[in-house]
Amino acid sequence: MSIRPWVVVEAPDGRGLRRVTIGNDTVGSAWSRRELRRMLDRLGYPDLDLADPATVCWRGGDSGTWPDRALRRRATGALMTAGLLASAVLGGLIGWPDASGAQTFAQRLTGALFVLSGLVQLAAAVAVFDHWGRRQSRISGAVVLLGVLISLATDSLLVLMWLEETEYTPYMLAFMPLWCWSVWALWLLVRQRVWRGVPHPRTFAAGVFVPAVFTALSLAYSTMFQPAVAPIRLTLKTEFGTARADRTRPFVQVPLKLSVKNTGDFSVYVVIDDLSVYGRTAKYSERGTSTTETWRKSFDENDEEAELNVDQPAFTLISSGRFYPPGQVIEGGQEDTLQHVFQIPRSAKYDVLYAMAQITYIKTDRGHIDAAEFRRSHPSWRKSEGRFYCSAENSCPPQLIHLARLRSDNNLVEVTRGARYVLAIWAPAETPVYSISSYHFQSKGIVFSQEKREVDRYGVATIGAKSEVSMAELLKSIPSPSPP
Repeated sequence: MSIRPWVVVEAPDGRGLRRVTIGNDTVGSAWSRRELRRMLDRLGYPDLDLADPATVCWRGGDSGTWPDRALRRRATGALMTAGLLASAVLGGLIGWPDASGAQTFAQRLTGALFVLSGLVQLAAAVAVFDHWGRRQSRISGAVVLLGVLISLATDSLLVLMWLEETEYTPYMLAFMPLWCWSVWALWLLVRQRVWRGVPHPRTFAAGVFVPAVFTALSLAYSTMFQPAVAPIRLTLKTEFGTARADRTRPFVQVPLKLSVKNTGDFSVYVVIDDLSVYGRTAKYSERGTSTTETWRKSFDENDEEAELNVDQPAFTLISSGRFYPPGQVIEGGQEDTLQHVFQIPRSAKYDVLYAMAQITYIKTDRGHIDAAEFRRSHPSWRKSEGRFYCSAENSCPPQLIHLARLRSDNNLVEVTRGARYVLAIWAPAETPVYSISSYHFQSKGIVFSQEKREVDRYGVATIGAKSEVSMAELLKSIPSPSPP
């Protein structure tokens, strides 16, 4: 007859859990004497005497050695689970808009990686129950470690991007506490050496390192390289047509053709545009004027053009308008043509007509404009417009103001800084102005400020076109009026 006890309770591990074997079979583990008694009851030994050394062998302590701190262990597991679930939700909120609606493949891929990372963190949250429980799976601790590493990397990226602007955003109330949580969680898991139970630690390390590098390269490509090199090929042309005499009025009708073509791969938003026609009058001298004096005067007047026999040029605005509503999208490959007709008196003393057009645009792969809001114009001379109102007493010329929310096409940028707005102001006989910043209005009127960093970030650009025709050329096909 063997004298070896048939029930063995092993010494407690680092968490206070004691393994229980009966004969040669491991039947479970227990955190406390009460839990051990329930286990034996289920196995059919309700009356087993735990104090009998012939029946039960206690190793590493007697029946009173139960070092488990249940409250602390459960609180730690609950905090670990909450952090992983919060990180998974944050990753999904950040990644899904890009994964489902980004303009470029790289940004969609980046969004998909954030969503996938969130799913891994959900799996890690489930693994917490086993790792802070009986650890029936050898890899549960490694899975939790992977989830925490993803959280630390994601939150560190968000914090670094937030530090670039240091503006309030509701998301900072999530990723900043989560960054502190991930540092604590990583410290705890490293102290426990959770990777020791992984069957192939090198394979696991490679599985963590390779996706991390791939994600970093995708982020760098989608946020820096790809938007910077994607070219926009937008062309703008103006051309005068053949003038025709008005049969009933002493005016000449002059057609003007404007052509816009987007030959690039990406569409663009129109921020503001302008089409203006000027007539020039000047004094002529057969002897000519001093070239040096004429050029100096031209540069002083920002004209940067001078002719030897032409002096004192003056420009009169004949026609001014817009050809696209703000927020209009010009798709890649789209070509538009506008025919505009304006009138000038037969007796006009213009020697040259100038047509000047310009378009300011934003690439749709950089930002998204609320087009319906942006198309609404706010006349500055109407009191009913509230904050947009600016009276003539305040030296405010009549203006049409457009303001709308501008969202980055990269959702990482959106969650790490405050809101941005695009502002456009148009007025006849004035150069259109625009701005992108956090806000541009105060209680006493408009405060315009153009931030170059924001303009560069959203890829804002302006193209222009200019054409001119002499009045002699324009009127050569029109017969002179008969003398009365």
